[in-house]
Amino acid sequence: MAFFQSIKDAFVKNKDKDKYLSGLGRSRKSFGDRLRALSNSFKGIDDDLLEQIMIILLESDVGIHTAQKIVDEFESNASHLKEYDSMEDYFIGILHDFYMSKEEPEIHYNPEGPTVIFMVGVNGSGKTTTSAKLIKYYQERGKRVAVAAADTFRAGAVDQIATWADRLQVPCIKGTPNQDPSSVLVDACRYAKEHEIDILLADTAGRLQTKTNLMKELSKMVRVCDREISQAPHEVWLVLDATTGQNGISQAKEFLEATHVTGIILTKMDGTAKGGVVLAIHDLLDIPVRFLGLGEKPEDLQPFEINSYLMGITKGLEHDE
Repeated sequence: MAFFQSIKDAFVKNKDKDKYLSGLGRSRKSFGDRLRALSNSFKGIDDDLLEQIMIILLESDVGIHTAQKIVDEFESNASHLKEYDSMEDYFIGILHDFYMSKEEPEIHYNPEGPTVIFMVGVNGSGKTTTSAKLIKYYQERGKRVAVAAADTFRAGAVDQIATWADRLQVPCIKGTPNQDPSSVLVDACRYAKEHEIDILLADTAGRLQTKTNLMKELSKMVRVCDREISQAPHEVWLVLDATTGQNGISQAKEFLEATHVTGIILTKMDGTAKGGVVLAIHDLLDIPVRFLGLGEKPEDLQPFEINSYLMGITKGLEHDE
């Protein structure tokens, strides 16, 4: 079908398609391979097919709410399809339109000074390592980067990001253990202005205490940054471990009640067979997925691209092999 061909063409042109293919390999086996297995018994669009598609979506961690919406959309427009290949291509197109049905804002970069990006997420999500990968990502795009080690209450967190900063040769503004993280951010914002830094990454909020304390802490950090740099933080990116699936959505809702999250970074996508959680996050939280962690290397952190994601979890490049 012409629409699916456009998805495939966009994927083939993506210079990072191999990272998507390798990073989404497990999801492709559980989702794409099972989808293709339906060809063995395909007799047209009937209740049995719809049920099987629903099961595949649920077991890929799309979630019942989102899966039902996808199946309903598919059912209402696919009755004319009599061949499996046409059905599969059309289904992938439905997934594409479903994701794209919500307009995604561009990343807000500060045109008049440092762009401040808060990195938030629970311990173990890969937040600090992802911060390090983002340093590398922006360095490769010619940006001057600094990092604020503001996760001051977690043992080893400051040392971990400081080690990465030293390795990548970027300044790290850090405080002492148990220091008020807002005071670290004040110092970091002033440093960023004085040294003409383009991107200031704030590695912070690495825990869920009580919801009330989290709200107070994040609200204070937002206030002090805005006083130093207008409209800072310009982005707040929530790092979620993809292997936690629907539990990650519950975590996200906690942070959404505490601060204005502007983007999601899904880590450890290469370690899960449930890549459908991307669709659930976008649908239920109405927040754009900004990056996917597709491996352990810095270059494996890739900007999210819907065509590459869909081809990565469904067909890969099987027809070109």
